[in-house]
Amino acid sequence: MREIVIRAGKVAIRARLLETPTAERIWAALPIHAEASLWGHEVYFSAPVSSETEPGAREVVNAGEIAFWPDGEAIAIGFGPTPLSRRGEIRMASPCNIWAMALDDVSRLKGVHAGEGVSIVDANGEA
Repeated sequence: MREIVIRAGKVAIRARLLETPTAERIWAALPIHAEASLWGHEVYFSAPVSSETEPGAREVVNAGEIAFWPDGEAIAIGFGPTPLSRRGEIRMASPCNIWAMALDDVSRLKGVHAGEGVSIVDANGEA
C-alpha cells in the first residue's frame, strides 16, 4: 500500500492512496509543495496535476477522505462544515475525486493558517 505524509504548517497527517487515476497522477507528481488556503473547515492547495471528474466523484465527503477538486486543480481536505455545507456534512464546492484516506485525525487541520506551507511526500521516502 502506498502511503503519503501531508504536512500543513505544524500538522502532519499520514494517508493511504486509493487505486484511482487521480491517485496515480498525484503519486507521479510527488513531492508537491504549495501554500494552504482555507474555505470554512477545509484546507485546500494547488497541485501540479489535472484530472477529469471520475465516476463516483461527489460534493459531500466524509472526514478523512482526501479529495482532488478538478475544477480548481487542487487537493482539498475537509474536516468540518464549509460555507456550502448543510447540517452535519462536509460539502465541497463541486464534485471531487476521492484519491486517498487519512490514517490520522484530519480535525487537527484546524490549526492550519492560510498561506502556510503544505507538502505531500512519499511516507517511505521521508528522512
